[in-house]
Amino acid sequence: MQASIAQRELFIRFALVFICLGFWRSELNFISFPLLITAWLMDGGLCRFKQTIGEPLIQAILLLCTLLLIGLSWSELPVDGRMKWLKYFMLLIFIPFYSLLNKERLPWVIGGLLASYWGVLAIGIYQWLVMGVQGIPLLGMSYLSFSAMLGIGVVVVICLAGLSQSKKLEILLWIAALALISVQFYQSGRGFLLATLITVLFLVFLRYKMAVRKFVVVSISILMIASIFAYSSPVFQDRWAQFSSDIRLLQQGNYSSSLGYRLAMWDVGLHGIAERPLGHGTGAAESYFESTILTYKNGLYKDLPEFQKTSHYHNDWIEIGMHIGIPGMLALLFLFWGWYQSLNRNRLGILGIGLVSYIFLSGLTETFIIFSRTQILLLIITAIAISWQREAR
Repeated sequence: MQASIAQRELFIRFALVFICLGFWRSELNFISFPLLITAWLMDGGLCRFKQTIGEPLIQAILLLCTLLLIGLSWSELPVDGRMKWLKYFMLLIFIPFYSLLNKERLPWVIGGLLASYWGVLAIGIYQWLVMGVQGIPLLGMSYLSFSAMLGIGVVVVICLAGLSQSKKLEILLWIAALALISVQFYQSGRGFLLATLITVLFLVFLRYKMAVRKFVVVSISILMIASIFAYSSPVFQDRWAQFSSDIRLLQQGNYSSSLGYRLAMWDVGLHGIAERPLGHGTGAAESYFESTILTYKNGLYKDLPEFQKTSHYHNDWIEIGMHIGIPGMLALLFLFWGWYQSLNRNRLGILGIGLVSYIFLSGLTETFIIFSRTQILLLIITAIAISWQREAR
């Protein structure tokens, strides 16, 4: 009997560690997710579900996924070309993962996550410094995913610095954060870099809001360091030059650029939401754009699919609004609120503000909620943080 319990516990720990190590390669999710759900069922997760559902984040995830399922009933085209909408349901993995964590399993999970994050970071830095390549082709990670991952690391490390009682540790954590930001400047993800810098300044304000002088000094120091990184990064300079070029193209009425494409997507998306406040149905967002641009504003955007294949609306709010309308946008707002509340209830308000701010800002220029790797990374960090505080009581 004891041997059977020990084997079950070993399997559960293996499933938890495997998902921490394997989510960087999307194909491994087809193995890790079933393993995690099996471990959850073996551990009596269904019996604890009434207790687990008390977390605001879990309630918000269930509401959003339920609305997406309901949205299939009025979708004219239930399945779009790339089925990006399915990635919203990956949020559900938080439920079994969080439910399985306890005091004995936490060290395994933390070790697995740290090993995988620093391992991926090392590979990414090697690709940048030695191979001259952005992102991590080996893992199928684009420069956007790698930049988003760096931003998450910066936010978490700075939040930990703010919670630290040791000045030496706080300084070391700030040095680590600046090192991650420096690497992020050499990736082309402008939106994620800007989201990182704004979130960092916001966290600094929260940390020193009662000491104006310290806030000003630290903020100026961060901006000066960021300016040095920007000046020394040819990648950043190229992206800034591209931004200027995008502006010139827009002035000529040409939307075939990174900025122009986003503005066109947002324009059509907002038009679509206004046309159908309840959304066009889960899965119909992509086809709506391609059919609408043929006649919308006299076909101003009709050639954009040749510039870039239609995939999503490059904005979390517009994307979910196109699927399930205003109810979906309210559910997304509830998701952010629930994310913050779950952390704040466990005396991690600063981390909650940091993560939610970064997710919100990143989602203004990308569909950040359905970035599968960063989505899972954020969920794992959240689950670990809540469980750590819960066990420490």
